[in-house]
Amino acid sequence: MENLKLEGSAKTPTVTFDAGGGTLELKGRSIPENSVEFYKPLNDWIDAYGASPKAVTTVDIKLEYFNTSSSKCILDLFKQLEGLNGKGTEVKVNWYFEEDDEDMEEAGEDYQAIINIPFNMIEVEEI
Repeated sequence: MENLKLEGSAKTPTVTFDAGGGTLELKGRSIPENSVEFYKPLNDWIDAYGASPKAVTTVDIKLEYFNTSSSKCILDLFKQLEGLNGKGTEVKVNWYFEEDDEDMEEAGEDYQAIINIPFNMIEVEEI
């Protein structure tokens, strides 16, 4: 299976999904013009990855900011991963947020409350 690598821009996050390593990373800002269109290849990749996932799948979310439409798409990604958890892979989410960014910390806590996968809240100085 091929990896998915998308260069980030001012409006879209850098995406690094590594099938061989079982790691998925979103980093940067997520405010695309059309969130559903941007996230569709990510959903498709997770579907394909789910056919033969690694024993442990680690998801690193290092977003500085995301808009409302992106939040729904991110939730959809988490729901897909939740479906994979325990079916050939143990999914873990690492939610990174900057130490003074209460909004991103709360967003991570909200996802943690909704999704039934191990969720680590990681405070960092800078993303």
